[in-house]
Amino acid sequence: MIPGPRNLITDVPGLQVGNARDDRVKSGTTVLSADRPFTASVNVMGGAPGTRETDLLAPDKTNTEVHALVLSGGSAYGLDACSGVMDALREAGRGLRLGTALIPLVPGAIIFDLLNGGAKDWQDNPYRALGRAAFANLSEDFALGSEGAGTGALTANIKGGLGSASLVLDDGTTVGALVAANPMGSVTTPGDRHFWAAPYEIDGEFGGLGPDPAAGLGRDLGSRKFDAMMAANEGRPLRQDRANTTIAIVATDAALTKAQCQRMATAAHDGIGRACVPAHAPGDGDLVFAMTTGDRALAQPERDMMVIGHAAAICLSRAIARAAHAATPASGDLLPCWSETAGADA
Repeated sequence: MIPGPRNLITDVPGLQVGNARDDRVKSGTTVLSADRPFTASVNVMGGAPGTRETDLLAPDKTNTEVHALVLSGGSAYGLDACSGVMDALREAGRGLRLGTALIPLVPGAIIFDLLNGGAKDWQDNPYRALGRAAFANLSEDFALGSEGAGTGALTANIKGGLGSASLVLDDGTTVGALVAANPMGSVTTPGDRHFWAAPYEIDGEFGGLGPDPAAGLGRDLGSRKFDAMMAANEGRPLRQDRANTTIAIVATDAALTKAQCQRMATAAHDGIGRACVPAHAPGDGDLVFAMTTGDRALAQPERDMMVIGHAAAICLSRAIARAAHAATPASGDLLPCWSETAGADA
């Protein structure tokens, strides 16, 4: 397995990603779409998800046609980004046709970034416009870090962000991941120098510092995010345990059924567990969409599914670390970036 030429989810042929952000609000939206309708499913392992149109992705549901997937900031407000994407798809003549009706199907998920230092005093929900703008920016090349749905993302101790990574398997199948990393847990070990995902890093893609040589890790659950949000909230009670979430998309060109996509999403959650400590908490909304363009037949379905799921987990771990590694500072930030802490000495 080696990374694709871009080391992005768009190494899967036919995929494009678009970002839009609002620096005043410190939030944004990311859209993934393809050159034709695709099959997708989802697996939710966090205790506090925020989603739209995910029921139709269950393997026992009839529909097998999806037109875009949305990752957004904004908590429940951010789900309206899907409406903006629907508007843009309809204008482009894309969607499910039922008689004279045209219905774009756009499942989405959100992170909580309402207490990250940005201005949230809007009169009109900004996320519908952000969804439309992200769709207008669809491209095979897109920025990571403090972009799109990762604009205002925070991990426990440093800024999070938008990340992506890919792998091309030995048989030519491509697997990729896209993530908005805003976990309750940390993505770095104590001291913020080493990433939990370091054993899976390829070619120094997030600093090249390797695994933390210390032992007995994982017991320190200190959170600068909680302390900063408490200060920003002027000491009033705060349910910070619900102010989190890592949401992701994993993709492949292998021809999978909807049930196989759900299995891929389930396996990919291992990538969150390897890159965020702790993960899948009651207050995280950890969710993984899985989708396929369906271009490559499976030669040995059971074995191929094992390898694809494993590759998806590796890609997702790497994407989470790349998200924080690429984050950039902005005025009013609650937390430093990796590049301002341990990264400054790298």
